[in-house]
Amino acid sequence: MNEAASARSEVPSPRSEAKAVRRQALLDAAAGLFAAQGFSGVSLDDIGAAAGVSGPAIYRHFAGKQAVLGALLVGVSSELLEGGRAAAAGAHPSGAGPDGLADDGAALRALVAFHVDFALSKPDVIRVQDRDFSSLAAEDQAEVRSLQLEYVDVWARTLSRLHPEASAAELRLRAQAVFGLINSTPHSVRRTTRRTAGKLLESMALAALTAPAPS
Repeated sequence: MNEAASARSEVPSPRSEAKAVRRQALLDAAAGLFAAQGFSGVSLDDIGAAAGVSGPAIYRHFAGKQAVLGALLVGVSSELLEGGRAAAAGAHPSGAGPDGLADDGAALRALVAFHVDFALSKPDVIRVQDRDFSSLAAEDQAEVRSLQLEYVDVWARTLSRLHPEASAAELRLRAQAVFGLINSTPHSVRRTTRRTAGKLLESMALAALTAPAPS
């Protein structure tokens, strides 16, 4: 196959694009419903109705309601990891270092800004993750945990440059504590503007991450 033919084969067809759009609409609808009513309180018909898709048509995209939850949480965990890696690497003016991360505090600021934006734009998914993780199939639970551990490691490697004396456990604790701060806040953002909330969260997170360890 020549290069032109190969390029044409990689261009999604209108049908495949439409299918991808419907699948994403179902995931978006599921996120909102699961967040509002809990996994057990939502049916496939509810998800289909919210997305404008008939119940039976959902099975063209997902094997069942648990598969919807799995696709939602595995997908968002993958997105978080990819975005975190890109944020950390992109903060370095000459690109990523040998470990795939940027140097000094620029990488940390980029990671914080990325995570704050992620949390403020996806509060429903964060709520679902916190409340309905145990409803995932065992293999999806394992994959989500693996992806999340890799994401924590991106932060820990970045923090190690600012806290070279800290243990790996302490670095992970710093990151996870800040995730708790950021992730728990979006549900209260209605009381202020997203921009104001984001800047305040970034400032608080950076203060926590760069605080000296107790003697």
